[in-house]
Amino acid sequence: MAKLYVCATPIGNLEDVSLRLLRIFREVDLIACEDTRHTSKLLNHYQIKNRLISYHGHSEGSREDKLLDALEQGKSIALVSDAGMPGISDPGAGLIGRAIEAHLEIEVVPGPSALIAALALSGFDSSSFVFEGFLARRGGKRLAQLENLKEESRTIILYEAPHRLLDTLSDIEKVMGGERQVAVARELTKKFEEVRRGTVSQVKAHFEETAPRGEICLVISGAGQKEIPSLDEVVEEIRDMVNQGMNKKEALKLKARQYNIPKTQLYKHLVDQEKRP
Repeated sequence: MAKLYVCATPIGNLEDVSLRLLRIFREVDLIACEDTRHTSKLLNHYQIKNRLISYHGHSEGSREDKLLDALEQGKSIALVSDAGMPGISDPGAGLIGRAIEAHLEIEVVPGPSALIAALALSGFDSSSFVFEGFLARRGGKRLAQLENLKEESRTIILYEAPHRLLDTLSDIEKVMGGERQVAVARELTKKFEEVRRGTVSQVKAHFEETAPRGEICLVISGAGQKEIPSLDEVVEEIRDMVNQGMNKKEALKLKARQYNIPKTQLYKHLVDQEKRP
């Protein structure tokens, strides 16, 4: 049956696949991928053989015609990018849009997401956020984009290349100030995964000493968001509330929600502190 499957693939760790994704890889007539060599590694890892066809930023127009023809002839196609969800700062949006216009059936296969993983690891407010993808490469345009984001109250998520990270952090420092809280998450789900949190100035100083490498997500706290206190400080706030008459369980629940900290993690830290001599 003709269908375009829009498939999210691992952003690093090849174990981050679903049984559904592996089944679709086996069942479709062909797999359209950003880089056939990259996708072959995933298929080989799971001993899957299927026909691959390249579909990337430089081949979108002509290749889309070929893929649409295949769909209209009753073929099923799995669309993938090198990592994450096609169409999100990756090739794919063009083909998806044309398939919608042609009234072809489309099914999404969700999976790993670098931006969601980075947001969760940042510790910033995740109740609402904005995703800006990659900022402009040219400094002037990048500064203008940051000016537009300066008063954004929601958490901001960006993608960035390692060789441009310091320039971007410098521009954030100029526009938003050196005390704005940021988190740089790099090589997510891979062996050398790292999340560096702190003020813009602190994080920039770190990467001036240690050159950044790998795929990077840059998370910026929204305007007006307060620095996240340490667990010790949160426990102290809970004790103050209990001393003022609040039930300990309710105080813990309130602070866990306020700072977006898992209740089990906060409870364990509270118990560990109470055990200290």
